[in-house]
Amino acid sequence: MDAQFTAIVKKDGDWWIGWIEEVRGANAQEASKEELLDSLREALQDVLELNREQARQSLRSN
Repeated sequence: MDAQFTAIVKKDGDWWIGWIEEVRGANAQEASKEELLDSLREALQDVLELNREQARQSLRSN
């Protein structure tokens, strides 16, 4: 299954800022748009992995 997510990307002064619309906590700020997109991908992977681990721990504790 290939999940698709929406990246909101904005230029704010000298910085590019962005976040993943569907996933709280997946956000980044970088000097270039390319760096921002890379950072958003990493942040998304990190948040999804953390959520996955928390769900697994919740199952083990019940």
